[in-house]
Amino acid sequence: MTTTIPPTASVAPKLRRNLVLWHVIIIGLAYIQPMTLFDTFGMVSRDSGGHVPMSYVFALFAIMLTSVSYGHMIRRYPSSGSAYTYAQKAIHPNVGFLVGWSSWLDYLLAPMVNIILAEIYLKDIFPVVPAWIWVVSLTAVMTGVNLFGARFVARFNSTIVFVQLAVIAFFTYRVYDFLANGVTADGAIDTAKYQLWTFDPFWTNGTEISALIAGATLLCFSFTGFDALSSLAEETKDSKKTLPKAIVLTSLISGIIFIISTYFMQIYFPSHPDAYFKLVDETQPEILHYILGEGLKTIVLYFAIVTVMASGISAHAGVSRLMYVMGRDGVINKKIFGTLHPKLHTPVNNILIAGLVALTAIPFSLEDVVELISFGALTAFSFVNFSVVCQYIFRDGQYRTFGDIVNYLIIPTGGFIAVFLMWLNIDPTALKYGLIWAIIGMFYLGYVTRGFKHPAPVHYDDHGHYHEEEIQ
Repeated sequence: MTTTIPPTASVAPKLRRNLVLWHVIIIGLAYIQPMTLFDTFGMVSRDSGGHVPMSYVFALFAIMLTSVSYGHMIRRYPSSGSAYTYAQKAIHPNVGFLVGWSSWLDYLLAPMVNIILAEIYLKDIFPVVPAWIWVVSLTAVMTGVNLFGARFVARFNSTIVFVQLAVIAFFTYRVYDFLANGVTADGAIDTAKYQLWTFDPFWTNGTEISALIAGATLLCFSFTGFDALSSLAEETKDSKKTLPKAIVLTSLISGIIFIISTYFMQIYFPSHPDAYFKLVDETQPEILHYILGEGLKTIVLYFAIVTVMASGISAHAGVSRLMYVMGRDGVINKKIFGTLHPKLHTPVNNILIAGLVALTAIPFSLEDVVELISFGALTAFSFVNFSVVCQYIFRDGQYRTFGDIVNYLIIPTGGFIAVFLMWLNIDPTALKYGLIWAIIGMFYLGYVTRGFKHPAPVHYDDHGHYHEEEIQ
């Protein structure tokens, strides 16, 4: 049944469509925050058996396949709802809600990660200052910047991202220089030139594929920025062309940076990370100390605080848009979540709520939050790949050419399998709490749909029509 929205809905404020390709890529790179490779290195080196770059290779493979699937779905449904909208339209509204609910966990926690990272850096620089002061101050900045819209976020982040890439390039050169001169974290080594160019960071005798995948599972966190870009669909010019390019380019650029940097880092730190770091989930300060010395370390940490703020601001933007679309649909409270500020044209309520969640960062460790984010990310990745098959193969019947089979069946199926392998290696605690969150969502869905008698509400298009039946 097709229902027309009352005329009053047409005059409601809308998200401003003013982002171009470079805006979106900058937001994506800021969200990903490439310098987190220093923070996750210890954890991934431990889980992968000392093969961090190979875990990045596997993660990038899965992400690239999945990014193509995101591109297909964006062209079909250019909505800010991302995986939530795709599953809703391609599979079923109820499935879409549960995907959105799980993604909500991922998106809500992403700004918290950046607060935790900033707190780690500031604790190293100012050990006597209480952590809560940093948490409150940084959250206030993130929230305030986001109130002024996605384009303002992109402009704020652009310089930060370029300087961040320059820092990584300089750091990588310093590691290369150490290795070229026969020096690692263990001291001087023989045959330095041979050691410098080796396949050992990727594979050695006894390497376990399951360990590599376990490391890649943790690294889903490193790539969550690429899927968050789809939440900017209603703020991007020519989103059907721009966003697929931006998603692929953001994934590829960040993946190349991660692999090259960690290749040299893995050679420099050849032993178990416990030999070098006091805490494997707080490694950036110590890594910078090893490579740059105490003076430069402090300078870079100051900048790292700014970079995590840039990432947090982008993450803040992503979660507020997801909540806005779910609120607009009516699956969560429309008055609270589904409205825009009439002057700022941003979902102010959602931005403030995300800020409140970020304030709870103090008692959590980085590893705990990263694992939970991986649960939400893997849920979204799985269902986006599945949505492509459902939409293009089963609904549209686009399987008559070889190109159709590759694009709409082989690639998304490959992406689904790669993501599934990571599901098998997810942290048990993260899986437990993620499933608890999903069960809560299932009960809430039962309430919204009156005992599953009706499908979950869905979004109306620009012409004011629903694509599914409304709940009467």
